[in-house]
Amino acid sequence: MTMNNTTFKNIAVIGAGTMGSGIAAQIANAGHKVLLLDLDKKNEDEKTPAENSIDRLISSDPPQLMSKKYTNLIKTGVIDYDFDKLSECDWIVEAVVERLEVKKELYKKLGSIIAPDCIVSSNTSTIPIRLLIEDMPEAFRKQFAITHYFNPVRYMRLLELVRGTETRSEVIKRLAYFNDN
Repeated sequence: MTMNNTTFKNIAVIGAGTMGSGIAAQIANAGHKVLLLDLDKKNEDEKTPAENSIDRLISSDPPQLMSKKYTNLIKTGVIDYDFDKLSECDWIVEAVVERLEVKKELYKKLGSIIAPDCIVSSNTSTIPIRLLIEDMPEAFRKQFAITHYFNPVRYMRLLELVRGTETRSEVIKRLAYFNDN
């Protein structure tokens, strides 16, 4: 496997809760830029949930970031306004609420804009992969996997990789290599 096939150039995490922000932090800890998207702020004078997650990462105990300077590698955004940026990604990690209908709606939107070689993975620990992708086109199913990280991501050096019946072997190899290095 060549280095070209194992690295990711444009990574995004959708969902800035505990797990999503922890995954984004660990990607930044590895020296990679990452786009962290979540919902919009509820009130004009508030920060967005993704912006709030950066504050939580900075003050987390134990620290999620190896250095506070790594927050510079995490760009935050709002799903409704920045969704088109996902078309540039080669790996998108979904870490939204554990509700099947929410995840499926997101995948349908992603399926309409992502590049054919973009890998999409879910951090779910409770929903079977076959249910997540049962309504998706074959091309999407071939590029989809579960990357179930454990909390706190930086310290729980565990990753459960789950492939679907149609997931390409190369997808699992790339995810395994990237997460092991």
